[in-house]
Amino acid sequence: MAREELTRLTGNTTGGNCGQGDCPNVYRTPSGSFIVQGDMSTAFTPPAGEGLVEIPEEVLREAVRALGW
Repeated sequence: MAREELTRLTGNTTGGNCGQGDCPNVYRTPSGSFIVQGDMSTAFTPPAGEGLVEIPEEVLREAVRALGW
């Protein structure tokens, strides 16, 4: 799936500090699931095929606002 197929929910507001998609973000896929971009985390070892990312609380809050929840 290409990034262009995703709806970016965060980093779109005026005054945001995100450049060309190079900071923590939340995206929505065409099927309604979410893709989270953030710094790799080593909090624990996830199961095979999964990964951990860490994103700031403000990014999740922005995504919730964008969805109107």
